[in-house]
Amino acid sequence: MAFQTLPQGDPKGDRPWWLVAFVVLAVALGLVIFVSELYAQVFNTVVKGLGVTVFVTLVGFLLAAALGLLVALLGMSDSRILRQMARFYVEVVRGIPILVLLFYVAFVGAPAFVAAFNLLVSPLINAGLVEPMVVRDFSLMWRAIIALMIGYSAFIAEIFRAGIQSIDKGQIEAAKALGLSRSQRFRLVVFPQAIRVIFPPLSNDFVAMVKDSSLVSVLGVADITQMGKVYASGSFRFFETYSIVAYVYLVLTIGLSIVLRDFEKRMRNRTKH
Repeated sequence: MAFQTLPQGDPKGDRPWWLVAFVVLAVALGLVIFVSELYAQVFNTVVKGLGVTVFVTLVGFLLAAALGLLVALLGMSDSRILRQMARFYVEVVRGIPILVLLFYVAFVGAPAFVAAFNLLVSPLINAGLVEPMVVRDFSLMWRAIIALMIGYSAFIAEIFRAGIQSIDKGQIEAAKALGLSRSQRFRLVVFPQAIRVIFPPLSNDFVAMVKDSSLVSVLGVADITQMGKVYASGSFRFFETYSIVAYVYLVLTIGLSIVLRDFEKRMRNRTKH
């Protein structure tokens, strides 16, 4: 899993000339796409996968964040068993490469899930009330989303855990003294403060998932990378195709990083006031 670092301001106050250089290159390539019929054709083919990339990233990240928060809360539970289960999950999942996880979920997990589902509803199937599920009913896109969810949830769980544990215990004790329940303490006292610590690394993971979503192309999911692979294999225009694919991902990730960095700065400024 590769982590994307949000653009940082230079502590010496230097202007972001790297960003100026990137914008110049991006505009130059954009003009090439506009002028050249070949590059325009490649670009139009590649961006057909943009919707799939955005969908896989957004859904996968939201599910990973929800699962990661659950695992983090289990890891801070009063129950030793739950804490050990959460630690086991985090350590095992973090030790598996995302690509291997994609293959495992797609070709091992999905068939196992289908078999388990058919076994559970076998009385209904035998009675003719329910059709048996087949593996092809489990779309490759959702297999990829589930794999990304599992893979990222382990890293996000650690982000949530560190953020929550950074809150001063005195504030939690004060909330207890006010009679707030555990869920109220988390919702009203802990999480609003922890989000300031959690947001920067969580943003990094979101940008990283945009890039790692390209791995779903190995399952044939029609994202940006897959559309590029299909076009390049048919036209043998590898340089033009993968230059456009890289261009689209760079615009997505750097643009998103700048937006998130600006949001993080505004969040910090609000808390100061």
